[in-house]
Amino acid sequence: MLESHKEIIKQRAVVADDWSVLRLAVLDAEAGSAADAPDTVVVPQGKVIVPLTVWQAQRASLAARSDIGVWLAPDERAEALKDDLDKFAVVAIDFPKFTDGRGYSTAFNLRMRLNYQGELRAIGDVLRDQLFQMQRCGFDAFATRQDRNIHDALKGLTDFSEVYQASVDIKAPLFRRHERDVRIDSADVGYGI
Repeated sequence: MLESHKEIIKQRAVVADDWSVLRLAVLDAEAGSAADAPDTVVVPQGKVIVPLTVWQAQRASLAARSDIGVWLAPDERAEALKDDLDKFAVVAIDFPKFTDGRGYSTAFNLRMRLNYQGELRAIGDVLRDQLFQMQRCGFDAFATRQDRNIHDALKGLTDFSEVYQASVDIKAPLFRRHERDVRIDSADVGYGI
């Protein structure tokens, strides 16, 4: 099943989206529908972001295409793509539930450990409240939930004016970025600790 958004947030702006996300159908015994197999599912022409399992099963035929991206499920590791990252214009990380935070670590690893420089997109149950932290971990594109206002979600990227911690976007913590005129009083209880 192909999933597409009319618009996404990319580089802090709302833009038209020309990519589709391929989702594999799962077995539904009650409805009588069969599951898609990664090695036999047909990947349509055009810009398609395929699951990692489809990429791994059909790598030989998909590697020649320039219009293929890949998405990772929460339980999949970024290291599975380390030898192929240069082949993808976009890598997406799926958030099946907004409470599942494993994608933040995956994004951080793609940017900091594997040095991925292309588009890193959050897909799935992506909400405004998450965008600021997602951006800090390395995401630069967001396919927000379609039942929410994307222009309102865009405001989530500017919720905070300053951050304390170091991350992908700011390499030094706040105490390393600002000089303070601090005088040490030897009568201070914490002096010398």
